[in-house]
Amino acid sequence: MIDEVNGRIKALKEADPDNTNPIPVDLVTSSASGLDPHISLAAAYYQVLRIANKRGITENVLKDIIRKNTNGRFLGLIGEPVVNVLKVNLDLDLYKK
Repeated sequence: MIDEVNGRIKALKEADPDNTNPIPVDLVTSSASGLDPHISLAAAYYQVLRIANKRGITENVLKDIIRKNTNGRFLGLIGEPVVNVLKVNLDLDLYKK
């Protein structure tokens, strides 16, 4: 498991070498099934500059898409807000510059 986490850290640093922010833990670990479509807000925002550059959009446009696809706490109290990555990617595919 440690080797997997270290490999993911290395891959993230190679993909975005200028990003010196702390890497959110959910970007280097996985759910039991590995199929959870949600990530933390911290994980989403960590990737904003890289993804915006790859997609040819502004950071603000991407942040708006992330906010649109963020689910709040259950009943306003339980858990943390999460971003639905599938919906973000679908919106990015539909976005017209």
